Amino acid sequence: MSTTETPCTIDHGGWANNARRAECSNFDVRPAGAEISLLVVHNISLPPGEYGGQFIEDFFANRLDCKAHPYFAQLRELRVSSHFLIRRDGELVQFVSALDRAWHAGASRFNGHERCNDFSVGVELEGTDTDPYCDAQYASLVALTDALLHAYPITDVCGHQHISPDRKTDPGPSFDWLHFRSALAALQNAAPANPLKIAKVVSFPI
Repeated sequence: MSTTETPCTIDHGGWANNARRAECSNFDVRPAGAEISLLVVHNISLPPGEYGGQFIEDFFANRLDCKAHPYFAQLRELRVSSHFLIRRDGELVQFVSALDRAWHAGASRFNGHERCNDFSVGVELEGTDTDPYCDAQYASLVALTDALLHAYPITDVCGHQHISPDRKTDPGPSFDWLHFRSALAALQNAAPANPLKIAKVVSFPI
């Protein structure tokens, strides 16, 4: 199911209405008083550069067959997750409630604050730093971002590369930040007047 088929909303439990839920136990409770103020965009493909299949979901569910591909051997001891995954066709998959702390950022820092998992929502795009992302992925990301902005006090959107610059490069040069920001603004400007849904101003890395 693509988020372009029905408007995206986030319910009181932190779940997107149009996301397919996938099993995941790699999460815990956010620290008391932590506000969700940051949206972090990542990319992932397993094996690298190959798309489709169950490997990403198996990885987040701790059931990845590490003998299925030589690359997977280095993932054997990792326990990670993300709140959301957007497939190449725009399908939105959710692993963790936005209210909980997913394990997507690792060692990270944003605006002087360490441990970005505490206060962020993570979105994985199925892709690589160099392969262009699909129009359907941008559409789903824009719809999801708009929903998250209205559900939580998010003030900033960035990439994994911006919070862990010594370790990470994703979503990489193939991600069009200007297109993403412009499409989000267009969606917000096109929304019918609704006093309960006011367009929010957020900061982007470009």
